[in-house]
Amino acid sequence: MRRAAATIGLLAGLCLGTTAGSALAQTVGIVAPLSGPMQILGRQVETGGRLAASALKLNVVVADDACTEEGGKAAAEALISAKVTAVVGFLCNEAAIAALPLLKDAGIPAITLGVRANGLTDTREKTDWPVYRLGPRADSERDAVGTLMTRLWRDELFAIVDDGTIYGRELAESFRAAAEQAGLKAVMVDTFRPAMENQVGLVGRLRRSGATHVFVGGDADDIAIMARDAKGMGASMTFAGGETLRMPTGTAAIAPGTIMIGLPDLAEAAPASVARRFRTADIIPEGYMLPAYAGVEIVAQAGKSSADALKTLGTETFETAVGPIRFDTKGDLADNPFRTFRFDGSTFIPLEDQ
Repeated sequence: MRRAAATIGLLAGLCLGTTAGSALAQTVGIVAPLSGPMQILGRQVETGGRLAASALKLNVVVADDACTEEGGKAAAEALISAKVTAVVGFLCNEAAIAALPLLKDAGIPAITLGVRANGLTDTREKTDWPVYRLGPRADSERDAVGTLMTRLWRDELFAIVDDGTIYGRELAESFRAAAEQAGLKAVMVDTFRPAMENQVGLVGRLRRSGATHVFVGGDADDIAIMARDAKGMGASMTFAGGETLRMPTGTAAIAPGTIMIGLPDLAEAAPASVARRFRTADIIPEGYMLPAYAGVEIVAQAGKSSADALKTLGTETFETAVGPIRFDTKGDLADNPFRTFRFDGSTFIPLEDQ
């Protein structure tokens, strides 16, 4: 985050900032871990939220939840005292769960940015927490893998392999189940040993199966090694995986043509006006900056009071820096944010742009 700390200021605890002439403006609460091991990500939330609040002429109150249960409760109490219209932030489940009952009693809605745990919204009928999730659920990726890969490889001879981890197995099983429901069957389903220097044995089995396309429930390095070994054996295969493909460690290069089911690069898709505000502030938008910016935009559009926001958050579509946002009845994103990408040798390009 280039000079972001100097631009925004290193804040701890609770901070109040107002824009000129904003005495009657609504106040948005920003809650993030501004201390502890997650503080780098917390500063991203603060940076994006403050920049949006400044552009929209909103008052802003920032609270540190320290990514802990105690911190979440303290942050909620401070924001309630500050009479914020709504709260944007929460990267950690523990802090959010501690804060939400207090925010509910105060009638203040919360927009979370980084909590993926399904239970946060799946228990809404029981808890009645006023929470809206501006990010994917834990099961969003595997749901997208099942739907998007089945559609993409409907006419291909495909295999499905996984590395034996919970993450890898769930991705692979989601694709297998969705494919079979659509009347398709993998030519091979297998589990491989991860973090090997080569995957020649696996690739040999894949070639004998007749597979031309292989979905891998595993990490980026294993997928890259498989593609490298397939090329070395003269086997023409297209490999695919999940969002871990954005995080290779350099064991082997990702092969051009590799398919990824992942999240869009928000910085590339940001509106010109938003990108210009970040440039003017000499900040490179990264991590949670744009989601926080979008969360504050949603608060501004949802209404001038907490009561207004509670009425509109679950019914309206909001235009934001990360695109149109609409929440379903549980408070999750109405549309799964995962998309299909193809690696062109240097970056992942959305399939719809090719």
